Amino acid sequence: MKHVVVFTGAGISAESGLKTFRGSDGLWEGYRVADVATPEAWASDPQRVQHFYNIRRKAVLEAQPNAAHTALVQLEQRYKVTVITQNIDDLHERAGSGQVVHLHGLITRSQSSIDPRLTYPVEGSEIPMGEYCERGSQLRPHVVWFGEPVPAMERAVRLCRDADIFIVIGTSLQVYPAAGLLHEIPMETAMYFIDPEASQLATGRIVCMNERATVGVPQLVGQLLAE
Repeated sequence: MKHVVVFTGAGISAESGLKTFRGSDGLWEGYRVADVATPEAWASDPQRVQHFYNIRRKAVLEAQPNAAHTALVQLEQRYKVTVITQNIDDLHERAGSGQVVHLHGLITRSQSSIDPRLTYPVEGSEIPMGEYCERGSQLRPHVVWFGEPVPAMERAVRLCRDADIFIVIGTSLQVYPAAGLLHEIPMETAMYFIDPEASQLATGRIVCMNERATVGVPQLVGQLLAE
């Protein structure tokens, strides 16, 4: 059974109503990234950071998987499929994908402020201040912030090296180290790039589909299932 590795970014979740990482004004939900997505921000104002992610978590819980998410699940009928995502939502899991690797964490979980290996499911949409891990530290979002290591990167590299087919969906390939995964794909691997601006970002080696995820992914999945 061939192994399909799918690499997804904010574009696939945007069609479920979740805003992309940041707008043209450099702000993220009205906040500067440095104020809500760094260890320094947490150290200086944990209440603000917690509030920001509580808002985002509520939006994630209200969102639903879209046609792109569900099409990827259909691929599992004939292929081994692993999804590597930069997104911190759980839409792939809720759509039914069996193997999902979250490079940047999962917003529906919390983690210890002193030991990132300690993670817990979040009940509801909020992590309250005053809720502690078993070692007595305040729980924070289970999200990889700027300046923090990406624990899942080694696993993602191994998966990419094992890919027979590699599909990139809804990402500009600008955020490192995640964008570096493109260089781990074997030369013989078939590669596809689905994004409205795919042709501007890809090399000649990649088959580009200049489509939104909800259009391009079902099309490609149909093609692969028919082969």
